[in-house]
Amino acid sequence: MTDPHRLDAPAAPPLAASPLAASTLAASTQPSSGSGRIPGLDGLRALAVVAVVVFHLNPAWLPGGFLGVDIFFVVSGFLITTLLVREHARTGRLDLPAFWARRARRLLPALLVVIPFSVLLAWVSERDLLVGIGPQVLGALTFSFNWVQIAAGSNYFAATSPQLLTNLWSLAVEEQFYLAWPLITLGLLIAIRSARSRIGIVLILAAGSGFLMAARFDPEVGATRVYYGTDTHVFGLMIGAALALWWTTPEIRGPAFWIARRRPATALALGVLAGLMWWLDESRPLTFRGGLVLASVASAVLIASAITGGTLARALDLPALRWIGERSYGIYLWHWPVILVVNADYGPVPGSAGFGWTRLWCVVVILALADLCYRLVELPVRRRGWRGAVDLWARQLPGRADGRRVLLIGATTVLLLAGAALASAPGMTSAQQQIVLNEKAAIRSPVPDSAVSEPRAADFSMPMGEEIDAYGDSMMVGSVPALKYYFPGIRIDAKSNRRWSSGYRAVLASGTDIRRAVVLSFGTNAGVTEADVRATLDRLGSHRMIVLVNVHLNSTRASSDNAALKRVAADYRNVVVADWSARVRTERTLLQSDGIHPSMTGQHAYAAVVRQTFADLSVARTGIEVRLPVLPIP
Repeated sequence: MTDPHRLDAPAAPPLAASPLAASTLAASTQPSSGSGRIPGLDGLRALAVVAVVVFHLNPAWLPGGFLGVDIFFVVSGFLITTLLVREHARTGRLDLPAFWARRARRLLPALLVVIPFSVLLAWVSERDLLVGIGPQVLGALTFSFNWVQIAAGSNYFAATSPQLLTNLWSLAVEEQFYLAWPLITLGLLIAIRSARSRIGIVLILAAGSGFLMAARFDPEVGATRVYYGTDTHVFGLMIGAALALWWTTPEIRGPAFWIARRRPATALALGVLAGLMWWLDESRPLTFRGGLVLASVASAVLIASAITGGTLARALDLPALRWIGERSYGIYLWHWPVILVVNADYGPVPGSAGFGWTRLWCVVVILALADLCYRLVELPVRRRGWRGAVDLWARQLPGRADGRRVLLIGATTVLLLAGAALASAPGMTSAQQQIVLNEKAAIRSPVPDSAVSEPRAADFSMPMGEEIDAYGDSMMVGSVPALKYYFPGIRIDAKSNRRWSSGYRAVLASGTDIRRAVVLSFGTNAGVTEADVRATLDRLGSHRMIVLVNVHLNSTRASSDNAALKRVAADYRNVVVADWSARVRTERTLLQSDGIHPSMTGQHAYAAVVRQTFADLSVARTGIEVRLPVLPIP
């Protein structure tokens, strides 16, 4: 995510002061006022941040909304490179200390407010959100958040382990770009005389980054390395930089070149970007094998359209979009911690009653915090510098002649409290603690080979606990006590982080030592792979009663995963789906604070759903009514 910077820094006066203003078309990029703002780009930033926020509010609403980050990358690459080229054309040099100082004034004020207050909000609402917070804060303050998270094995798309500051990964990529790119740009401007060659070199860098993402992406391992990595995700910034180098070189662009092609190119880019946001999601390999690059190219086309006037530029410059765009940096910083805290407080389940109201409350809080941060923190530092901002804040304290001292005491208090929160952060979430405790009881004890024999005929009577084997992932691990309570004698083989492929291997490893009724519960970690599900069912055979437990996730793939399980089960007479997802939507207390794993009450609901599903399968195949005793929750 980028900061909402513009070409309004002291070292970058209006374009007319530069020789690049020679062409009429270049002059069309000149700000409409002395502020240095380029009309249309605030609106484009607004659309980008709205897409990201919608995606995080509920991925099902906009599966590819995370592409908004790539729009920001392209905008950032374009604006920063344009600023650098203008300064060099005007002065023959780049004042790098001044450039980095301006970037610090743009980035750090809001960041230094968001981090401690987010930590404190989590501390007083849900301490589970503070798990792993130390490395997150360290990464955020050292501009290395993405690499810290790669080293820790974190996953931006992992709904099962959300981190309080995970959205700062993209800010780290941009900060690294701000540190390195001015030096590279200066080298290009000095060493490479041909403008076409400079553009070619930058496009080669973009293509190389996109190729690295595609080549290094492994669906079995996940997208963390290629999505977070600066080397594999810098292509958007490079595409924006190439656009800037092309746009600021009138002799190779030509006044009429873009205007003649703007309308169809803009329509195509809008269609491509909208289609990608609707269709791409984190589970599609195409997302990381060209999808993000294509989105970046489409974003570059929209930038070129926005800065040259026309219908799109006028639409993007509407007051509401400008208001959001100006605050897009703060909106991005605040939105993820706010969503996590609201989720922890209200425990909303997508599709449940009241879910929409919690999303609306998130939006209200995000916009309020972003606006306050913009007006009270960002603008004062940007316009007056650090000392000037402190003086302003001190003077605005009512009835205080010693305003600076009050500010110092207040800031120190906040930092001390945040430090206390960091020091007391738990090592594991409550869900993880429960899973660790239950995992020891989820080890399957094999029966001696001499005592094992395959069932010879199908028996669809309601199974007892000693007739059931269960294989699963952390969802089943979290429900071990309840499964043993509802099914005395059940054998459970469950481990965290298992995929369907792991479940298939566990069934294979059991050989013939498998009872006549089986529960299979996978898909939380890496989705449902239909081939693995079918292979597992074929191995178990048609003479066993089999229950597939579907998944509940605040993820775009949950509905498609559950549809796949239902589709597969329809092809097997002895297989039925336990609709855990539907059960969860009826009661928020069934889930722990992570919104994924069952709570103490939820594990009994999980076991009850499995028991009822076995009963339904028995009735459907035997026609004999099954009366299930009501078991009190212990």
